[in-house]
Amino acid sequence: MDWTLEVVPVPVTDVDRAKRFYSEQVGFAVDHDTSAGEGFRIVQLTPPGSGCSIVIGSVVGMEPGTLRGLQLVVSDIEAARDQLLERGVDAGKVQHYEADGMVDGPGGGWNNFVHFSDPDGNGWVLQQRPAGNS
Repeated sequence: MDWTLEVVPVPVTDVDRAKRFYSEQVGFAVDHDTSAGEGFRIVQLTPPGSGCSIVIGSVVGMEPGTLRGLQLVVSDIEAARDQLLERGVDAGKVQHYEADGMVDGPGGGWNNFVHFSDPDGNGWVLQQRPAGNS
């Protein structure tokens, strides 16, 4: 039996602002935007090439800005960072882990990261997949 992670809830304060951020600035596809009466709205968005989506809206049930460490894996971290910066996302420098913590500059293998946050402070991490790994 397969167990697939399909949807991750992301807590936000303003659904319209978050929808614009994730779709227009980060580049996620809007799968659906559903309202079912006053005070009930959910928006599902999917990163390009991903089998897992995020959902924002009234059903999340967490404090906005408390989510940390969701990782988006990319084949070219510099190109992905440049794309975020061009779209107005405050993406950090490429960094990697060493014994004393995070340091600026690329590392080896899976050790390349860029951090950014959504308008509510939910934290995201880009991680580069080494060439030849799928």
